[in-house]
Amino acid sequence: MSVRHIAASCLLIGLTGCGAPPQPKATDSPGKGAAANAVASATVALPAATTPAALPASDSQPLSCVADIGSAAAQKRAAICRNVSPATRPPCNVANSCAMIEDEIARSCALFDGKGDPMPGCTPAPRSMEAAAAVVSRYYSAINARDYVTAWSQWGEDGRPGQTLAQFEAGFMQTRSTRVTIGRLEPGDAGAGSVYQTVPVAVDAQLQDGTRQRFVGDYVVRRVNGVDGASPAQLRWHIDSAQLKAAPGW
Repeated sequence: MSVRHIAASCLLIGLTGCGAPPQPKATDSPGKGAAANAVASATVALPAATTPAALPASDSQPLSCVADIGSAAAQKRAAICRNVSPATRPPCNVANSCAMIEDEIARSCALFDGKGDPMPGCTPAPRSMEAAAAVVSRYYSAINARDYVTAWSQWGEDGRPGQTLAQFEAGFMQTRSTRVTIGRLEPGDAGAGSVYQTVPVAVDAQLQDGTRQRFVGDYVVRRVNGVDGASPAQLRWHIDSAQLKAAPGW
């Protein structure tokens, strides 16, 4: 098998990369994928998307929000973050990745959801299907910025099931960039105290050797639905599973 074929196979295996242990409830997701900020289709009302330049594989520092989207836009996003965050030292700093700032906004908005009038900046509404889709957008934005801690946490407080942060990070070392398109959303399903939202995606990926691949499929995003004793983290949307496969003709 050629090196190119091995690289393409690793990309399809999953976020764990080649040789990592199998992952429960998360299969066929594009493994070696530094992601450009997700590009929402016209049918989904998500925050404006950007497509920052891919970082070289040797660059170990996350891409700052200023470098990603420019100083003015980054300062605006950080100001919203500071306005909604209850943390004494929130990560609302333009030197952090845009995904980290957006994650703190989402965390804070979910924490105070239903407790009085919505705070300015809490858009989309924390319980909406658009907010669920924004998790996938933020996930790929974090990967593109090489902010693997923020990306990993989109799976929940303990990260991707059955996988360490180091394994997660290693799975993306050979990808130059990906571009994600979020498709039309349909109302989600509720059951056993949780709400599940399917988020259809198409992922265009490029490896460091120039190999291009396209994957299509779905993420399922989950949150706890008003269960007594639920933690703030459980009340937030997080990735529950992923099913992606190589697109026909690629």
